Amino acid sequence: MDRLDAQLLELLAAEPRIGVLECSRRLRVARGTVQARLDKLQARGVIRSFGPELDPAALGFTVTAFVTLEIRQSSGHDAVAAHLAEIPEVLEAHTITGSGDLLCRIVARSNADLQRVIDQLVAYQGIVRAVTNIALAEQIRYRVLPLVGSVAATDVG
Repeated sequence: MDRLDAQLLELLAAEPRIGVLECSRRLRVARGTVQARLDKLQARGVIRSFGPELDPAALGFTVTAFVTLEIRQSSGHDAVAAHLAEIPEVLEAHTITGSGDLLCRIVARSNADLQRVIDQLVAYQGIVRAVTNIALAEQIRYRVLPLVGSVAATDVG
């Protein structure tokens, strides 16, 4: 990743609806260069999606919680992950080290609804225990853009 890639990603993050032609005009490079860079960034998995970023709270899911799951090792992570994928309120799940096996970010419409979601999680036989932490306020939103500048700066040198 070089400085042009970083500038392109920063521009797309700031204005996601901008077109390739406008990107090329603002970055002062050929349209084909922008398209080639976008194609390369997509192929490498740097750009995962051009879809909109959705806010669960605006959809009515105002409670966010992080749940650490301990699983039966005989069940395996893949089977538990398949169960979790069936629950719409599970936004993400990661295999972790430490006292638990999986860490999930989940959302709910209320605290009572959170109990319903947790009950769905632990209803699966492969889950032994769940420890839930309710998020009170988001201090730093999920972000990747600061990494872009850092990677571009180290790759240019």
